[in-house]
Amino acid sequence: MAKDYYEILGVEKNASAEEIKKAFHKLAHKHHPHKGGDEKKFKEINEAYQVLSSKERRDQYDQFGNAETGGNGPFGGQWAWGNAQQSGADFDFGDLGDFMEGIFGFGSSGQKEKDAKKGRDIEVDLEIELEDILKGAEKQFFLNKLSSCQRCQGSGAEPGTKTKECFSCRGTGQVQQIRKTFLGSFTQRTICPECGGEGYKPEKPCIVCKGEGRLKSAEDIKVFVPKGVDNHQIIKLSGRGEAGRKKGKAGDLYVRIFVKPHKIFKRKGDNLYISASIPFSLAVLGGEVEIPILGEKSVMLKIPSGIESGKILKVSNKGIPRFSGSGRGDLYVELKIETPKKISKEQKELLEKLKKEGL
Repeated sequence: MAKDYYEILGVEKNASAEEIKKAFHKLAHKHHPHKGGDEKKFKEINEAYQVLSSKERRDQYDQFGNAETGGNGPFGGQWAWGNAQQSGADFDFGDLGDFMEGIFGFGSSGQKEKDAKKGRDIEVDLEIELEDILKGAEKQFFLNKLSSCQRCQGSGAEPGTKTKECFSCRGTGQVQQIRKTFLGSFTQRTICPECGGEGYKPEKPCIVCKGEGRLKSAEDIKVFVPKGVDNHQIIKLSGRGEAGRKKGKAGDLYVRIFVKPHKIFKRKGDNLYISASIPFSLAVLGGEVEIPILGEKSVMLKIPSGIESGKILKVSNKGIPRFSGSGRGDLYVELKIETPKKISKEQKELLEKLKKEGL
């Protein structure tokens, strides 16, 4: 079935070269196999772009159309694509691997080598008490991860032995691969599988880590939790993730904070909320009631006379310390008037008297 390259890229036939390029980049990002896309669709997009991005090939395509008549050309006709005159020729597109890396941001071969040696980042959850965030607190936990081998100090070589140049890559850490695609054959640089991009190999691998330079172990981690921290905030510990391969850069450790629910206080931002029950007489006559303060001694809260149930009173500067500022939030106290379930004979007589007087 005939292919419409303009339709494949989603552009009009009078689209400019810049519009075609933008359409290709957008679709290629979406469908690239390295990003979980459809390889078949990606190849089709690539094919369309290779034609429409060249003025000469585009003119030929617009002139002869897309009729597949069984010829050797990419559109079925007996005409050349670029300098190639026959099917299966090695098209001169340069190093297509580097071209794709530039477009999709995969990085250079050198960057890939560094990434291959870099240790993995780790994220862990840490539960703390509400009281911990008043002044900040140091927390300690054990973490099982890949750590640098103590015997070889992360080199992967048995102590006292030498390293030798990798035979496959001749010390460069990279090898060339010739790949054949629908566009033809091209050369691509990649990390040497023999030495893992090191460029050298130990004469005798470390007997503990087997040449890896790292091994699983439990590490004691200490982290300072700053005051005022909130749920889901993350503390980054640079270089405390997994060790890199053969002295490669270590990953980072990310500690996600979870504050345990408190049995008395509820937190909303920098403010705290509690409920306090008061007797009916205190609500009518007024007075004071003792209320708890997080991390401090309780205080006496003044209750104005005639207060209603559900009224909220504020105690300033008794909330949570502000994470990125000075001072503290406030404490809000919701008052609930107690209704006694059992009363004495004398209390009942007094209430009856108050009832008669309209209270």
